[in-house]
Amino acid sequence: MQLGILAHIFGKQPYADLAKSVATHGFSYVQLALSKALSDIDSTYGKLSPGLANTIGEAFDQQGVRIAVLGCYIDPVNPNKEQRRMDLNRFKEHLRYARDFGCSMVATETGNLNTYQSTFPDRFEEMGWKIFRESMEELTEEAEKWGVHIAVEPVSVHTVHSKEHTLRLFEEIPSSNLGLLFDPCNMMKIEHVEDQASFLHGIFQDLYSRMIMIHSKDVAFSADQVKGNPVPGKGILDYPLFFELLQTYTPHIDISLEGVTAEQSTQASTYLREIWNSVSRSFQM
Repeated sequence: MQLGILAHIFGKQPYADLAKSVATHGFSYVQLALSKALSDIDSTYGKLSPGLANTIGEAFDQQGVRIAVLGCYIDPVNPNKEQRRMDLNRFKEHLRYARDFGCSMVATETGNLNTYQSTFPDRFEEMGWKIFRESMEELTEEAEKWGVHIAVEPVSVHTVHSKEHTLRLFEEIPSSNLGLLFDPCNMMKIEHVEDQASFLHGIFQDLYSRMIMIHSKDVAFSADQVKGNPVPGKGILDYPLFFELLQTYTPHIDISLEGVTAEQSTQASTYLREIWNSVSRSFQM
């Protein structure tokens, strides 16, 4: 199993030092959020270029680490039109230079579900969806120009928060340049806990062909239903089933560890690899 990690888990560092840190901890690739991970690079809008991207990409490549995806987590439903325009422009800049970093994906989440609740209490969800769709249509058009992918990450309290909303997104924007970054813990709600098998099987059966990236952490709910993310193996995610489905439907998809500290990353990655290898052996029997 090759396993990646969110680069900023190791803190904000010069890019050459960060590449060494990732390699030293045994990870094969990264999700790189430039503004969160790099201390010696100004990645604000207008500062990216092919030369800069190649320089960073080569530093990671020299350590045997691939940049699998760029993280550019914007708010595509921001009610402040000027800020939303700035975010969209920044995301489009990441799309233009993604291949110069050595990758073909840029990831984002979808904005808070309740963004328009105070201004449109009777139809806030549909208003948020309208703005979100407009944003994604513009970004997808840009992705198509450059032959790269947008990796959309649904979250249980965001605009795209369920299997049904994810399917709706792909139906309304039927572009092969729009894909799913699937994090089962982000999508899981309290009602899914008792029957995780149905929850996971349903998503894979309906959406596996749109998955282009996986996030791997764990999840737990407190007695008062507050959601948390313990270290993998300490929560309730059915990892054997999750990995069985990955190996069945998308066996070579990139998987990035998140929800841990740098100090926890070795323990977490060891656990994930053990489960993955156990599932692999059962496939071979």
